[in-house]
Amino acid sequence: MTILNFYTTAGCHLCEHAAVLLTQLKAVRNFEVVEVDIVTEERLIARYGTRIPVVCRSDTLQELSWPFTLEQLESFI
Repeated sequence: MTILNFYTTAGCHLCEHAAVLLTQLKAVRNFEVVEVDIVTEERLIARYGTRIPVVCRSDTLQELSWPFTLEQLESFI
């Protein structure tokens, strides 16, 4: 099963939009989402602070940065 790390933080309206897309896709595809709040580590803030929301495949480490559509997200998975 595909595991996606979803880099986000509280109060991010773009992250809320991305979370809706992930929920919609989970209704038709089998994958797991691990939500990672970037404020928990300085290195995550440095890497993703201006790019969130970001989805990263745990198997290939490929990243999909916002903006993305449902179709792009499905293709990414």
